[in-house]
Amino acid sequence: MLNFIYYPVSAILWVWHKVFGFILGPDNGIAWALSVVFLVFTLRAVLYKPFVKQVRTTRQMQELQPQIKALQKKYSGDRQRQAVEMQKLQKEHGFNPIMGCLPVLAQAPVFIGLFHVLRSFNRTGTGMGQLGMSAEDNLNTPNYVFSATDVQSFLDARLFGAPISAAITTPVAQLQAYVTENVPELPSRLNIILVAAPLMIIASIATHFNSRASVARQSEAAAANPQSAIMNKLALYVFPLGVLVGGPFLPIAILLYWVSNNIWTYGQQHLVFRKIDAEEETKKQEAISRRNDNAPKPGARPNPAKKKGSPAALSATESANESELPEVSLNKADKPAAKPTGSGGGGASSKPKQNRPQSNRGNSPKRNKRR
Repeated sequence: MLNFIYYPVSAILWVWHKVFGFILGPDNGIAWALSVVFLVFTLRAVLYKPFVKQVRTTRQMQELQPQIKALQKKYSGDRQRQAVEMQKLQKEHGFNPIMGCLPVLAQAPVFIGLFHVLRSFNRTGTGMGQLGMSAEDNLNTPNYVFSATDVQSFLDARLFGAPISAAITTPVAQLQAYVTENVPELPSRLNIILVAAPLMIIASIATHFNSRASVARQSEAAAANPQSAIMNKLALYVFPLGVLVGGPFLPIAILLYWVSNNIWTYGQQHLVFRKIDAEEETKKQEAISRRNDNAPKPGARPNPAKKKGSPAALSATESANESELPEVSLNKADKPAAKPTGSGGGGASSKPKQNRPQSNRGNSPKRNKRR
């Protein structure tokens, strides 16, 4: 049913096994382990750009959180209107919440596919998803893109004495499938524990530190959200603990997948966050530089003409336009005639009255006679 996942996963694993098998030998356990590790690296390299988009989406969501809360409060009684306004807000800012989940959604099918392909190397079990084959039939049956020879090579491979598709809780009846002509000894349970237990511990610690790095970069508003607080606790403590609890039931190859995936995530997070922080710092410095260039120098009066649309800028523009108009000179003929002066003209005298100084009012002769 999920062959569209199983075949691509097995094909990538097959390619890397051919590469490392050519160097170390096809039956080498380290060659098979490195094939699993580089299967993870191949997937994460393909998902690098979606991961960067996820980080940007998460930061953008934190920036839009006040507006989102305002919309939720404004349309708390109308869910349909609230959804429409949220979509409008997301469209205006180019925000796509699906991009925040894409890397996780893409890794889940690969994890399921790898788990199934690894189990399919040993189909002697009778549990869920097992075919109950005999050891001989299992040895001679291909596994997706792997031939019967590749299946035998996988069963013969040992990683420090343990088959990489065996788990701590694998029944002894299924361990019999790893007994072949090339390796006639039954795998030791102690060897499986000695290989799986350190991988479980490393995977658990790596999961915790990756979660801590993600939580540390959350904004205060996002961390104060009750839902975010619950998810942070799950990521910091429950998920790492789940690796320890579920580790005994997982094949060694799946534990390798978990460890390598966390190692890649740890390095990629620091690389991407550092890059995005540098870009934001550059944008901030450019904005400050533009503001300083437009600001008046110390001691200088601001130029109102720089502010477009302001009244001072409009008046400055009008005065500049008036100064460009041609000057109009008045000739003598165009000057108005002066009014006649004197008593003979019958008109009122146009001689202006002279203002007397106030200091002479008190010293007039008439006032002196009255005194």
